[in-house]
Amino acid sequence: MSAILPAEHYRSFPRAPRAQLLSNLVLAQEKELAMTPLEEIIVKRRLSALFQPIVDMGNGECLGYEGLIRGPAESLLHLPVHLFDTAEQEDLSLEVEMLSRQIVLETFAKLDLPGKLFLNVSPETLTHPSFKNGQTLAYLNKLGVDPQRVIIEITENQPTFDFEAMRGALLHYRAMGFQIAIDDLGEGFSSLRLWSELRPEFIKIDKHFVSGADTDPIKLQFLKSIQSIAESCGTRVIAEGVETAAELRVVKNIGIALGQGYFIGRPSPTPPPQASDESRRIIHAANIAVSRQAELPQRSHIKAFKLMNYVEPVQPDTLIDKIFDRFNADSTLHIIPLVHHTKPLGLINRYHFIDRYAKPFQRELHGKKPCGEIITGAPLLVEKNMPIEELSHFLSETDSRHFADGFIITEGGRYIGVASGQDLLRELTQMQLEAARYANPLTLLPGNVPINDHIERLLQSDTAFVACYCDLDYFKPFNDTYSYREGDEMIRLCGHILNWACDPKHDFIGHIGGDDFILLMQSRDWKTRCEQALRQFQQAAGLLFEPAHLEAGGYSSEGRDGVMKFHPLTSLSIGAIQVTPGKFASHHQVSAAMCDAKKMAKKISGNSLFVEQRNAVLKT
Repeated sequence: MSAILPAEHYRSFPRAPRAQLLSNLVLAQEKELAMTPLEEIIVKRRLSALFQPIVDMGNGECLGYEGLIRGPAESLLHLPVHLFDTAEQEDLSLEVEMLSRQIVLETFAKLDLPGKLFLNVSPETLTHPSFKNGQTLAYLNKLGVDPQRVIIEITENQPTFDFEAMRGALLHYRAMGFQIAIDDLGEGFSSLRLWSELRPEFIKIDKHFVSGADTDPIKLQFLKSIQSIAESCGTRVIAEGVETAAELRVVKNIGIALGQGYFIGRPSPTPPPQASDESRRIIHAANIAVSRQAELPQRSHIKAFKLMNYVEPVQPDTLIDKIFDRFNADSTLHIIPLVHHTKPLGLINRYHFIDRYAKPFQRELHGKKPCGEIITGAPLLVEKNMPIEELSHFLSETDSRHFADGFIITEGGRYIGVASGQDLLRELTQMQLEAARYANPLTLLPGNVPINDHIERLLQSDTAFVACYCDLDYFKPFNDTYSYREGDEMIRLCGHILNWACDPKHDFIGHIGGDDFILLMQSRDWKTRCEQALRQFQQAAGLLFEPAHLEAGGYSSEGRDGVMKFHPLTSLSIGAIQVTPGKFASHHQVSAAMCDAKKMAKKISGNSLFVEQRNAVLKT
């Protein structure tokens, strides 16, 4: 392969000083004069290319590779961040990028790699005349690479302002057969507008949002939202930075088209033609990712700022008469903050104030005095970003007057509003009510909403699974005989055993309330797991009964009709249905079928598993 630098190549740029500089660099090389490390890299073309696979999440095949660049291994400029930072400092960014692109194209052609090549291009270079005049297309023809195999990947290192110029340039490149990708969506300055303006064929989600998406509900929602937008406008999404099996499962589950990251394949000078074996096994698996932590609402995300009410503060020299007037004018006003140059000094509580100054002659004696004199004790200051659960613990450990009097919300120590203990209680109560829909308070297992959501995800993905309804038999007599406290202990025990029976990668457990649990299982050995749970429950529950009751196999208790009746020991019944693609239309139908299977299981004495064998199609 012949060398391309070529001062002649750069002399075509409409930048005479640059051409002269590079000519001088060539002369400097010939005369062995001193050059900076970066100038030497440019002149001697001491860059190398790496390629990282981008995999189709539908079939596990390699769509193509992103071309990456490295400086000399022994150099401080080996890593791209140092290489391009130095290039910017030395005003050689354009030269380094053009050389990088040449090296990537040459190596891609030399290795004869299959699929497409994602070629990094900055907006500055994209709109530069030297790039638009057809040099890249001519060079591709020289290398024998079809332009339709090349995706121009827009990398954004600085703000993009000239959208019109970029749009015109990209239309020009599309006409020549190139496709377009936008890199690092969510990280750059204007990537969302670029997406809207340029309508690229591919969009890459920044790795920050992929990392930990299996446990972070905010990141998970971001990925879902981007995928939804992409589907509506015909863009294929690439999830960057996939580094764990759990992240890959989530990305696949959401329906994102393509994946890239260390778990799929590391950058290499000689990349393999396909993704890693483990990543392909996950992609080909029919299982839907189970991310129950991500299903639950994150209460810690609610901050003290949500409790805030703005009340116009008063200065320390405000007269007490003015405080009287404000309280008389507004019967709903309970506290007035005292602030000096944005610094909070205290709170004036309506009831304490009225109680003190409503007595005979008190207003006449003190009405003309400044209100700053009546403040006793420092106020409780709460930064606006404090989680309200942390705030509740904080309040419980401080002087009780703060709960009644209220507290001041601050931002960087400056007054921005007030809140009361009543406001906090109201929000905590609402959180508990909301959380109860998502997680059962007794077992902390997912509740009705995430159970139904997971069933819908399984149905929509046409994934085969087994749905189990688990229920305790003769549980009410146990409660009546041993107390509700012991009853709660038995429910928790049942939840633990069923949870242990589940494979967390493939199986979902939920608690719909009382002694009723739901298992949504994708494990192939689901039946063995259920049978094991029944045996473990029988052994563990025996510890909760008195020896005499164990020996008798039950106990007598008074029923609602006042008649004593013998009841067998509490046992566990599991009704299971096998859900195949197309069999059910909604979680309502699955729930109804599970209930029928549970009723059949409860007709069997003792700990039992009933598997519905009918194959009637319920989908409508």
